Amino acid sequence: MHYSRIETDDLNSTDLPSPTLRRELQPRHITMIAIGGIIGAGLFVGSSAAIVAVGPAIVVSYVLAGIIVLFVMRMLGEMALARPDVRSFTEFARAGLGNGAGFVAGWLYWYFWVIVIPVEAIAGAVLLQSWLPLPPWQLGLGLMAVMTGVNLMSARSYGEFEFWFASIKSAAIIVFIAFAAAFALGWTSPAGATFGNLWQHGGFAPKGIFAILAGVVTVFFSINGAEIATVAAAESKEPARAIAQMMSSVIWRILVFYVGSIFLIVSVLPWDAIRAGASPFTLALNTMGVPWAAGAMSAIILTAVLSCLNSAFYVSSRVLFVLAENRDAPQWLVKLNGRGVPARSVLVGGVAGILGILAHAMSPSTVFAFLVNASGAVMLFVYSAIVLAHARLRIRGDVADGSVTALRMWGFPWLSYATVGAMAAVLVAMAFSPALSSQLYVSLLTLALVIAAYLILKRRRIKRI
Repeated sequence: MHYSRIETDDLNSTDLPSPTLRRELQPRHITMIAIGGIIGAGLFVGSSAAIVAVGPAIVVSYVLAGIIVLFVMRMLGEMALARPDVRSFTEFARAGLGNGAGFVAGWLYWYFWVIVIPVEAIAGAVLLQSWLPLPPWQLGLGLMAVMTGVNLMSARSYGEFEFWFASIKSAAIIVFIAFAAAFALGWTSPAGATFGNLWQHGGFAPKGIFAILAGVVTVFFSINGAEIATVAAAESKEPARAIAQMMSSVIWRILVFYVGSIFLIVSVLPWDAIRAGASPFTLALNTMGVPWAAGAMSAIILTAVLSCLNSAFYVSSRVLFVLAENRDAPQWLVKLNGRGVPARSVLVGGVAGILGILAHAMSPSTVFAFLVNASGAVMLFVYSAIVLAHARLRIRGDVADGSVTALRMWGFPWLSYATVGAMAAVLVAMAFSPALSSQLYVSLLTLALVIAAYLILKRRRIKRI
């Protein structure tokens, strides 16, 4: 796969041929990768903390966060169609804002997903303990070995695993929505319709309007990941077409999955009966009298965790490959194995995961919290760079005005500016939230270190010229 050289400066220029990734992913893979990227344990388990913090009005928080992600994906889709020469998510920052932005966005995005690897492996190990009575570190290393092997085989093997993982998650949500809707409407509930739970326990917004806005912060981090499909599309036969099909329909379906399922949970259950850290889906199914709820949800949550782990391996390896291809990472990473996989980049992710698991084994209470906090606001920085790059490309005319693209960004430039403003507001809310401020500060430190690394690298390259 060839990534065109962005002519913002010539510091990264090279005459070496680019390795070619095999285009083995099918449209069905791309579609389910997009769904699987967003639907994770953050919905099945993490949503409980958001509901406890906001109340039934958490539905509004999900809608607001979903709109932000939808706008970012719309802009990304427009750029992907108008600039087929740029075939990686973070490289749009390079195309629109220059090599510095490409370096920073690429490394921040890699950092986010390489942190996800040990986090998901640890979470999966904890879930597996209910079936396999082994120490978490052994189970975690086992999961690492399996997913490393899957990603070393081929892009198609990753796509097949993700297709079935995402299919299971999607089917589970659809079944849950059907059961919960029947119960909330009073068709299967012995007490009749249960929508009164939306306002009978302190009101629709018992924690106030500000809590709704603060809830956007928590919710936002559970619904990013749709951009994974744009990374995977580069290994499909028709990247632009795959992205257009995915962006035009999948995002809406995901929003329905999230908003619909959460709305039904707070309709079926009193919000104050939910406990942070426990799956609200399991509690809702138990309330509805579904006998297999606990076991089924545990299996589905494990599937969601494995799906995210699988995607974290894939995305971190491809982004690292792109950085190396642009000379922003060591050149020994620009090498493919016989199956067309950047194996060395995959193994880097595996090493990071092993180190995280072993550190967690030595200090469980400290390491897991650190890993979760370490990613913090990083995705907000990356998304902001993508939005600004889109605006710059549109203003320069490098992205068409929308008349020739199937994914024109609505209300440009005002909705684009509003999207950046909304993400800035999320950062401000993080700063004033005792539970999230540490994540923001760690993320700002990470951003500063990456910018410093680029400035050092740029100075060294200038001296060699």
